[in-house]
Amino acid sequence: MKLLTRRVPVLIAAAAALTLTLSACGDDDGDDSTASGNGDSTSAPEEETTPADEPADEMTEEPMAGPVGPGCADYAAQVPDGEGSVEGMSDDPVAVAASNNPILTTLVAAVSGGLNPEVDLVDTLNGAEFTVFAPIDDAFAAVDQATLDTLATDADLLTTVLTYHVVPGQLSPDQVVGEQATVQGDPVTVAGTPDALTVNDANVICGGVTTANATVYLIDGVLMPPM
Repeated sequence: MKLLTRRVPVLIAAAAALTLTLSACGDDDGDDSTASGNGDSTSAPEEETTPADEPADEMTEEPMAGPVGPGCADYAAQVPDGEGSVEGMSDDPVAVAASNNPILTTLVAAVSGGLNPEVDLVDTLNGAEFTVFAPIDDAFAAVDQATLDTLATDADLLTTVLTYHVVPGQLSPDQVVGEQATVQGDPVTVAGTPDALTVNDANVICGGVTTANATVYLIDGVLMPPM
């Protein structure tokens, strides 16, 4: 009995030690499993890529080409081909192109010495790049005869009026809106949208017509500079 009594504490101690050992092993296995699970579920972040066909944020647009305006279709129907057509005018310098246009006969006479022999601006107009606001024949017909008679005898005044219709450089319909300094010196004011423009008090019938050296806007009024 004494022997049995002495061995019981020993067995209890051994059992406790074995339990602690098994528990520690179980904890180690769980840690390994968790670590392994974290390793499997975690992946490197994916790099953001831009599709090759994604459009650029900003696009460079070409200036709007003419002709535009409420009277362009009528003019194209009146002069569908030949040197006076929209396409034909593009081949010649502006004074030559205007001379082939059947609705600019009065303007052509005014710039080429036909109205006043002392005023001939043909070489000037053909010699550089310009934007020209060109009054059609009906516009000159609306000017009172006394003014036309004065222009026919006053070379300086006629030159002032004609150069007030000319702006240095070529401006397309989407570039021309705003205040534009003329060759004469005073500005003209272009307002509206490319397909419905005004120049001071005149309406653009058809604008953005290109010649070899100029951009032309056919207008329904004669522009008078400040006097």
